[in-house]
Amino acid sequence: MPTLTSSKEKVVRVLRLRIKDKHAAALRDKAYWVNQVWNYVNELSFKVWERERKFLLGYDFATYTKGASKAGVALHSQSIQAIAEEYANKRKQARKVKLRWRVSGGSRRSLGWIPFKATALRYRNGQLWLSGIDKPLGLWDSYGLSGYDLGTGNVSEDARGRWYINICATPKAKPMQRPTLFSDSVGVDLGLKDFVATSDGAVIEAQNLYRALEAKLRVAQRAKKTNGTRAIHAKIANRRKDFHHQLSRRLVDSYAAIFIGNVNAAALAKTRLAKSVMDAGWSQFRTMLKYKSAYAGVWFEEVNEAYSTVTCSDCKKRTGPIVREGLRIREWTCSGCSAHHHRDVNASRNILALGLGRLAGGIPVLTAQAAAEG
Repeated sequence: MPTLTSSKEKVVRVLRLRIKDKHAAALRDKAYWVNQVWNYVNELSFKVWERERKFLLGYDFATYTKGASKAGVALHSQSIQAIAEEYANKRKQARKVKLRWRVSGGSRRSLGWIPFKATALRYRNGQLWLSGIDKPLGLWDSYGLSGYDLGTGNVSEDARGRWYINICATPKAKPMQRPTLFSDSVGVDLGLKDFVATSDGAVIEAQNLYRALEAKLRVAQRAKKTNGTRAIHAKIANRRKDFHHQLSRRLVDSYAAIFIGNVNAAALAKTRLAKSVMDAGWSQFRTMLKYKSAYAGVWFEEVNEAYSTVTCSDCKKRTGPIVREGLRIREWTCSGCSAHHHRDVNASRNILALGLGRLAGGIPVLTAQAAAEG
């Protein structure tokens, strides 16, 4: 049996930390100048395309923005360059010759955004020094930034007027490598009624956080209380994130290898189950599991969960309820070996078998042909 080890690649995380409100006025001022630079390169790019039928790349704007800081633009030259490069990337992704203008006032005001490069940022004594801003930024350092090598990022404003710094960060400490045994592995099945079912029999119910506050949200929306609506949406998002953080941490601390089903959240979000799927937040949960596992030295892998629900985890025969109405059946008995199963726990055990089979090379993928025996 092979020993499982985590990837040797560097773990790069995007850390989001809230900046203290006393800096809001200074940041709004910088965001105003960011909008001016963005609109300038937007118009410049469009005029060059009209005249020459070519697009300016990020570094092409440097010739036109050189000396802008000395001329009165209240931004560091590196920030101006970062804005131009971000604009070029966004225009290419959108496949448009011109993007939407960033608006600094009125009802259509663009939320504040200030990009920066790694060389423009310094961390010292719990504060961040950002080039172009005279005073250090105080923040709630919940991650311990002194333990990371900081990279590029941006400062952004949310709909409630709160400011955050988003940084690409690489942990200075090397990820711990733990020896693993197959007995320390777990399969995880994601669902809507039960958010998580594990191969060792644990079942955790879905929180239904959106539906719990849906009535209050409806009242606030009908009363056109914009701030109240935003506050409720933020509360739902924060509760969901907290639930995902706590659960993912428990799994990473408890197991040496984690295998999870690759349920397609994007596709299900287009069905009548959309509200429940979005409320569950499967993608966010898997992302948390992935980066926490990488840093802790835990093996993490997504596996194809096809037929995992209807295949008996004991005899591998496909005897579970297959029709759409069968999704309501939470427990069933295999007609081949008489094993009684909780539907989601059985699925998680099949996911575990598939994950270990990939590594050991001895367990085939569950297919209709392989599972139709008997």
